Parts: sequence; C-alpha cells; structure tokens
Amino acid sequence: MADNSSSVEIVEGCRLPVLRKNQEHEDEWPLAEILSVKEVSGRKLYYVHYIDFNKRLDEWVTGDRLDMKKLQFPKKEAKTPTKNGLSGSRPSSPEREVVSERTETQIPDPTLPKKQRKSLDLNPQSATAPSRGKTLPTPKRKVETVPLVPQVPPAPPVPSIPSSAEASQAAVFPAIRETNTFKAREDHDQLTSLTTNGTARRLIPAQPGRKRKANCGGTDEMIKVLQYNKPQSASVFLPPPEDSQDSSDGIPTAPRMTGSLVSDRSHDDIITRMKNIECIELGRHRLKPWYFSPYPQELTALPILYLCEFCLKYLKSLKCLQRHLTKCNLRHPPGNEIYRKGTISFFEIDGRKNKNYSQNLCLLAKCFLDHKTLYYDTDPFLFYVMTEYDSKGFHIVGYFSKEKESTEDYNVACILTLPPYQRRGYGKLLIEFSYELSKVEGKTGTPEKPLSDLGLLSYRSYWSQTILEILMDLKPDNGERPQITINEISEITSVKKEDVISTLQYLNLINYYKGQYILTLSEEIVDGHEKAMQKRHLRIDPKCLHFTPKDWSKRGKW
Repeated sequence: MADNSSSVEIVEGCRLPVLRKNQEHEDEWPLAEILSVKEVSGRKLYYVHYIDFNKRLDEWVTGDRLDMKKLQFPKKEAKTPTKNGLSGSRPSSPEREVVSERTETQIPDPTLPKKQRKSLDLNPQSATAPSRGKTLPTPKRKVETVPLVPQVPPAPPVPSIPSSAEASQAAVFPAIRETNTFKAREDHDQLTSLTTNGTARRLIPAQPGRKRKANCGGTDEMIKVLQYNKPQSASVFLPPPEDSQDSSDGIPTAPRMTGSLVSDRSHDDIITRMKNIECIELGRHRLKPWYFSPYPQELTALPILYLCEFCLKYLKSLKCLQRHLTKCNLRHPPGNEIYRKGTISFFEIDGRKNKNYSQNLCLLAKCFLDHKTLYYDTDPFLFYVMTEYDSKGFHIVGYFSKEKESTEDYNVACILTLPPYQRRGYGKLLIEFSYELSKVEGKTGTPEKPLSDLGLLSYRSYWSQTILEILMDLKPDNGERPQITINEISEITSVKKEDVISTLQYLNLINYYKGQYILTLSEEIVDGHEKAMQKRHLRIDPKCLHFTPKDWSKRGKW
C-alpha cells in the first residue's frame, strides 16, 4: 500500500483507512483524516486523526500504513447564491458528507418570511446527487439540519411560542436567531450529551409565571428505606416527578460555554488539532503529551522539553535545566500547605500571587486536557496542587483549579492527574479533596461542564461510591424504616442535588412500583460497592485539613 502513496499525492483533508493496533494488539483499519504531511530524510510522514477516536491517539504514520484503495479526497464546497443574497454550501458528495466534521449547514431563520426560509432550506443539496425535485430537500441534509427533533416530545403550548416546526427548532437550537450556521458535527456532539438512554431532552424556554424545579422529584420529601429479609437488599421510595420535562439526569441540558477555562471549539484550527510537543521531562518522569499546548514555538521543535518539577519553568536543554536547578530554591509548590497526611500534601496557590507558576501549570495541564482552553489571566483562580513527598522534595502528582467566585456552584474548573500517577487512586483523592473544601465552605459543589471522558468516569465512580456508602449506612430507627431526603444526602456529601439524582439513574437503581418511584439496592450492586471500597486505600482525613475559606466577594481585586 505504500507504493500507491507515491503515485497518488495525499493532501491535507484526505480520508482513508489507517492501520493501527487496538487494545488487544490486533490489527484494525479505522477511518482517519490526514491533518498534515511532512518529509523527513526523504520519507513522507502523515499526521492522522482517527475518526470517532479520542485526539490523544493521533499520531504520525508512514505511507505503508495507509490503505490507498479507499482514499477519499476533500471535496470543495461550491457556494451558490440564494434569493435573499445569502450564500449556501453544497458538498459535492453525499458519501463524503457523512464522515465530514467541517460541514456547515444553513438553518432557516424563523424571523425571515416563509419564502426566504424555504429557499434557505432547499439550498444545501448535493451538487452531483441526482435531482429529487425542486420542493424536496436531500434526506441526509434534512437529518443534519435538525438531528434529534423526531425523538423530542412535543412541548406544552405556550402563548408566546408558536407550536410549529420553527418553535421546536428554536427549542433544540436556542441560538438560531443569532446565527444561521453551525458546525453539524460539533452541535451534534452537544446534543447527544443531553441523552442518557438514547432519547433526547429538549431545551425548554422559560415560561412566565411558572417556577421549575431543578430535579425530578421533591427533594425535601422523606425517602423511606425498606430492609428486606436479606440484609444486602433495600428499597428507597421516591415521590413521583412533578415535571417530566426537567432534565432527569441532573446534568445541565447544555454545556456552559462561558466562564473559567471551557473551550467552545470555535477556535479549532489545523494547528491546535495537532500535538506540538514530542516529549516532556519532568523530574524522574518522561511524559508523552496527548494534545496541543501553546508553549513557545521555538521549543516545540525540540525532541525533549525540560521542566523544573518544582517551579514548572520550561527550558530548552538538560544543561539549562541543571543550571536552573542550582538557582531554584523551591522544593515544593509555592503557596500554603493546607493538608498533609503521610507523604501526600496539598498546596493552595493563588493565581494572582503566583502568576508565573500558575501559567506554567496551565501550559503543562493543556498537554493532557483537550476540552479546556488556556487563559493567561490566572487571577480569578485558585489552584490546589497534590504532591508526593520524598527526600528530594514535594513532587507534583496532580492538581485541580477552581474559580474564586463561581455563580453556578462550581467547585472544580480543571482537574488532572499526571499520566505517571494515573490508575492509582489519586484522581478520586483529588475529587474527594474538592468536596472536603466545599464542606468546610458550607456549600454544595459540582465540576464545571463539559467533563473529559476520563474525568466523567472518575466523577461517576466517586459519586456512586459516596452515595451508596450513605444509603448502606442507614440504620432502622426504633424499629421503623430509616428515612432520608435527597437534600440530606447532598448536605452530607456536598454533592449537588442534580448530581445525586443523575448518579441514582446512572446506577439504574430507580424503578416504578405501585405508582411510586423506588430505588432498589440489589446484592450485585452492594457486592460491587464493597469490592470497590476495599481497593480504595487513599482517603482524605478531614482532621488533617487546615483550611479557612475566604469571602472573595468582599475583596475588590482579590
């Protein structure tokens, strides 16, 4: 297959199957997109992104791993004028359109007259596809325009909102009135994040004179816990939901695209889609970055980027690092040590007082976090760095950051365990520590959305273990069934009520029985929880935490 690559020129944007090894070390040929081409020592290398795979798997490959028989060239989009003067884009191949991530789709503006909306809707058709008549749009494009509308239940009639196709479209895409174009793949990803079991939840606009609850049941009502003959089985009775339109999984119906460090994907380009650092040496570890990080361009061409493991300053050579270590007096992160137990310590770092360290930490974290963007203005943030102590000093293991003032009760903005320390329980320790801080502050908290794939797994596991621990520790009171409310679970754990409810649904504990929603703790759930807790050796000891929360709202410039 390498011979074919020399006869056919492969350009950026081409798609074709590429050979790679899966987790079982078996050969597979997933579809990949060519992002860049370079020549090293007379041999061409291709930077590929595997479609529907995480970007951390992107890599440079040689021509012998490309399947040239199924090569798809990028299609030029021919822009055609419409009656109202707006331009539309027509991909020239419907098959290429299916795998394309960059296809733009026109959405009819409900504020335009019907004739103009009709011309917009009919415009994005395939240029080479056979004609299907002037009044019918292409089926694929129709699905792409409003991806999940057929599965959305009809909205209740509201006087201010027309009950028409435009109304349902505005409910699914609330920003349509401001912009007429969107990236189909990216918006589809946002929409699919609203589902838990394959059904879509529509975004319901605010209705006058009606207050909507944030969860699916009355959290102040008591939950009765029934103990059966088998000690490892129990049922928890929940009141029926008062509003079935609410987001039942407790996760916000759309990720917030403002605030601390969330990347809105609007600035993605070919540069930021490619890893630019080959290798990072941090103390005794060498790390292979997963994603792009905006280190100075002159350092990205180096085979190894050297970091001081205490101040995180980046240097271009080992000699420069050795010279720096003779001058660097730090043997721990700057800031206050607020927790120590055994060899584990946590340091609180103010993004305003320790700006250089905070910026260097963000640059390092961006190598392993793709869903966040990097801000050099670290003043509004606090950073909590977890370290492991030995005779040489306090070595960074991971960290999380949080806003000094969060209007949406976020207690974590970014969270990361460095790759050498992953799968050792440090991730859950970071999460547990963030909730311990929330307990001291007297607040409930939740991580900033959207979470990465690994972050979501860690949080789901932590929430499940924490809530099951509460439910299994309930004891009968004077022979009566123990009772607890969702609010009480939230206050005990500092986990936000929406996250408590979403966790119960994720564990599939909710059932419908005799007109009531009940939670059933099966023996399988209980056994799995006990085994997981036996493996969880690292825990936060609240007695070792020395933390005094500050009221940042009273500080003018922090």
